[in-house]
Amino acid sequence: MSTTTVRLDDEDEALLDMLAPEYGGRSSAIRQALRNLAADRRRQDALRTFLTDWDTHEGPIDDADIAAMADRYGL
Repeated sequence: MSTTTVRLDDEDEALLDMLAPEYGGRSSAIRQALRNLAADRRRQDALRTFLTDWDTHEGPIDDADIAAMADRYGL
């Protein structure tokens, strides 16, 4: 396991102090935040790939397609 130093401003310190008890400490909260950030990136990459494939095979997504998806998925 490695150690990384992160400089936090007062606002970040307050956020970390708020989250630390829920995640079992400051380090655990930071590890969870890193995992969440990576999961967000994977979802964004998957969506980008999906939209590129859609555009290639079905053509550009129009406003009607977007509205139908928003209705279907509650967005």
